[in-house]
Amino acid sequence: MIALLTRDLQLAFRAGGGFGLGLAFFLLAAVLVPLGVGPEGATLAKIAPGILWVGALLACLLSLDRIFALDFEDGSLDLLATSPIPLEGVVAVKALAHWLVTGLPLTLVAPVLGVLLNLPGPGYPWLVASLAAGTPALSVIGAFGAALTVGIKRGGLLLSLLVLPLYVPTLIFGAEVVRRGAMGVDVAVPILLLSGITAGALALLPFAAAAAIRVNLR
Repeated sequence: MIALLTRDLQLAFRAGGGFGLGLAFFLLAAVLVPLGVGPEGATLAKIAPGILWVGALLACLLSLDRIFALDFEDGSLDLLATSPIPLEGVVAVKALAHWLVTGLPLTLVAPVLGVLLNLPGPGYPWLVASLAAGTPALSVIGAFGAALTVGIKRGGLLLSLLVLPLYVPTLIFGAEVVRRGAMGVDVAVPILLLSGITAGALALLPFAAAAAIRVNLR
């Protein structure tokens, strides 16, 4: 499984469709929003939590179709499905690789972009904490959506339509954590709910994604 993780990371960096693309989109979103809504600090501070989370969510969405598509095209997915490694483990490793390439860099760079959006000082630790707790759910949910659409030509739009509704709870509670943290209000409830969504996704969706892949490979 370590070899599979290493292979996926190498492919992601060579293809250029994960790390660079996600960060570039996140940066553009943070730069363009002040240009569109104006430079007023109070306005930017108010919308910063939502904008940062929407930007991170869409950045994760950009590379979801690559999770299984390349393996399906070259036949590697059939070999992985019949290998001694459980298919659920394969899904988990691929979701982890996607998070390492997209979710983790977005989490690390988010405080820098928060400066561009005039995020209040108390909100920065909670921005990092919410993204660290929520982006793994985005990757696992995305892997489930990619498994449902694997083998479908030009399935990127369908994948987005399937995944975006599932992303909504993570988006709501993630942005709420940052908003409350920036205001100095207790964040226990939204951070626990966000962590619960991630834990539930990690526990259940690899099995659902593996089942979907088996159906699509028949």
